[in-house]
Amino acid sequence: MTDYRCRGVVRLLAVAALALLPPVAQAGRPVFEIEIRGHLFHPSELVVPANTKVKLIVYNRDPTPEEFESYELNREKIIMGGQRAIVFIGPLTQGEYPFFGEFNPKTAQGKIIAQ
Repeated sequence: MTDYRCRGVVRLLAVAALALLPPVAQAGRPVFEIEIRGHLFHPSELVVPANTKVKLIVYNRDPTPEEFESYELNREKIIMGGQRAIVFIGPLTQGEYPFFGEFNPKTAQGKIIAQ
């Protein structure tokens, strides 16, 4: 194999190896978790730091899908039963930001409180 072809194969293998690596977590970003159980959010109120972008992990423990939705946060994410979703929010000014479950809006309600 020529030197030129070897370099091409090495580059291809390097790109393939990089694609298999997990994404690097962004250092210092706060992570918060919410669960959906019985068509309710647990906890229903979550306090996050104001003026900071945060990572919210939403676990759907129900067997049916639910949607994390908030007009104030401008977020909408369907989470299948038994799955999880990651939602980035913020940075938020101090205040309260309601959210709800689109498929069970009467019971699945909560709010993010930025302090």
